Amino acid sequence: MVDWLETISGDIAGFVWGIPLIVLLVGTGVYLTFRLTFYTFAQLPYALKLVFKKNLDKDAKGDISHFQALMTSLAATVGTGNVAGVATAVVVGGPGAVFWMWITALVGMATKYAEAILGVKYRGQNHRGEMAGGPMYYIEHGLGKKWKWMGMLFAFFAVFAAIFGIGNMTQANTAADIVNSTFNVPTWVTGVALTVLVGLVIIGGIKSIGRVSGVIVPVMIVFYVVAGFFVIGFNITEVPAAFGLIFYDAFTGHAVAGGAIGTVIQMGVARGLFSNEAGLGTGGIAAAAARTDVPARQALISMTQVFIDTIIVCTITGLALVIADLYTTGPDGAALTAASFEAILPAGGSLVVTITLLFFIFSTIIGWAYFGEKCLEYLVGDRVTYVYRLVFTIAVFIGATLPLNVVWNFGDIFNGLMAIPNLIAILLLSGVVVKETQKFKDKRKLETR
Repeated sequence: MVDWLETISGDIAGFVWGIPLIVLLVGTGVYLTFRLTFYTFAQLPYALKLVFKKNLDKDAKGDISHFQALMTSLAATVGTGNVAGVATAVVVGGPGAVFWMWITALVGMATKYAEAILGVKYRGQNHRGEMAGGPMYYIEHGLGKKWKWMGMLFAFFAVFAAIFGIGNMTQANTAADIVNSTFNVPTWVTGVALTVLVGLVIIGGIKSIGRVSGVIVPVMIVFYVVAGFFVIGFNITEVPAAFGLIFYDAFTGHAVAGGAIGTVIQMGVARGLFSNEAGLGTGGIAAAAARTDVPARQALISMTQVFIDTIIVCTITGLALVIADLYTTGPDGAALTAASFEAILPAGGSLVVTITLLFFIFSTIIGWAYFGEKCLEYLVGDRVTYVYRLVFTIAVFIGATLPLNVVWNFGDIFNGLMAIPNLIAILLLSGVVVKETQKFKDKRKLETR
């Protein structure tokens, strides 16, 4: 039964992530980058400064601060994709897959920027006074009622992605796997512990999630980056060769059986999206919760998530994997990243990866709990909020005990299905994105006079 499910889910994932979706995903980012005249590249330094600016729009409507909104977005994205996802991409697609993850991220900044602008512009409030926004809202209110079916389709896929895919079961499965391989702890024990911790946080909703994310996300990212710099620093002479192999393999596919360049690109783009979620629409949901009255400014802050997630964190993982050179003979997933760190830092490299990944996973689960909740709220109202939180929490335990490949296949399937309606909507609303960007440019000019 499990083998059959793994085969079927793998075939479906391969079909969903065919050439049309890859072209739509990368093409949307490229189109927006050019239409915004490379605004996201030029404004990246300014955007990074905004992240740490205090009391920004503190009196505006919103549930959490701009920093907490970014941390919630990062919480949901910096997870298994940065550790296990990169490893899986390199095992299946070779080192060149890392290059295509970079490409996905660079053009993905424009996609994430667009999601955030539209998320803030078309957001509303539920009867409890909480902000509600994201693709389902900018599809319905931006494109019109006749497009509501597409917003509902996005929300439906997002709920399943949150519970059964990227947002929950994939994360729990990776946590149980790496704790078992590092400490020999049974998977069900990790599942129980993670289930309890997740339940304690998400019961308080977005404000609780925002507070927790605002504390643990910066710490965990800094910890992993510092450890990664040690790994790279101890092998600094091998870094140029590692970069060279990544670039060479990206266009030759020599590390893949038969030199299948399509596999390299497919794995890089799929895992890049799994990691930074640019194109999935979650950026719009997180941005909509922020206290702000300037959509484009919040969008600049939101797009830094893609840069931090993929260009910084995933690159560190990718370099460690290539330098250690265990991806052709070693384990897969998070265990491979742990083994690679251990090979370079014998004094505790695997322990660093395990501890960091557990924080990554926990933050991702609580972030996605919010995304799924908002999508379900759009479909059926907020009367089932607490039922959803209970089901979501139980799914954590189930995910921890399922086979690895089945869970990853489900994650890829729902990611792809979420991306399609969101990307179509962004392309159709790109004119709104450009207009909001110009309004913000004019506002900044007036402020500097």
